[in-house]
Amino acid sequence: MEHPLTWFSLIPLVKELPVHVSGALFVGLLLIILSIIYYRKVKSTKDALIPDSRLSLRNLMEIIGEWILSLLEEIIGPEGKKFLPLVGTVFIFILFSNLMGIIPGFSPPTSNINTNAACAITVFLAYNYYGIKEHGWRYGKHFIGPVWWLFFLFLPVELISQLFRPLTLSVRLFGNIYGDHTVLEKFLEFVPLGMPALIMTLGIIVSVVQAFVFALLTMIYISFAIAHE
Repeated sequence: MEHPLTWFSLIPLVKELPVHVSGALFVGLLLIILSIIYYRKVKSTKDALIPDSRLSLRNLMEIIGEWILSLLEEIIGPEGKKFLPLVGTVFIFILFSNLMGIIPGFSPPTSNINTNAACAITVFLAYNYYGIKEHGWRYGKHFIGPVWWLFFLFLPVELISQLFRPLTLSVRLFGNIYGDHTVLEKFLEFVPLGMPALIMTLGIIVSVVQAFVFALLTMIYISFAIAHE
């Protein structure tokens, strides 16, 4: 479902792009700007270990980073921290993309299957890369089962399982965000006061939960790929 009437429709050249593409570019640019601001804030602080006295961009980013880092260490182990750039970026990008649907005049990029497929394929390539990097070409043993002479049974199942991972990641996120955004639009049309606030609150919860599920599954897939067991 396309939503041509968005704020991006007012920008020359950008209005020619598909809505999900312009939205994803906007989120990416916003995250780059916020990252630069955060980096300058930390770099210019004399003692970066002392947090700000009130809620700020720095505190928010550090809370998210520490939370994701604790999950990585719990699921993957001590070496989980090296995957923070990938998992953190995926989580924040999807979270911001989801939350765009709450703001009038914006359409969430994640309500389009192509955006989600791009994120899922990135995760798919990344965890397989990490698996090969960790095990070398012995990583292929993950697909042939406990004994080599049963490979003709395990190999098709494992390959299908691997290929379904990006598909399920994409479809799950698409279905939830598309449905949530559609419900919000309908309520805004028929019940302009009161009820949309409740739906928007539920939309925020759905946005956070879906970003968390995507990031959590990314961690699990990485842990499976690098596990020596």
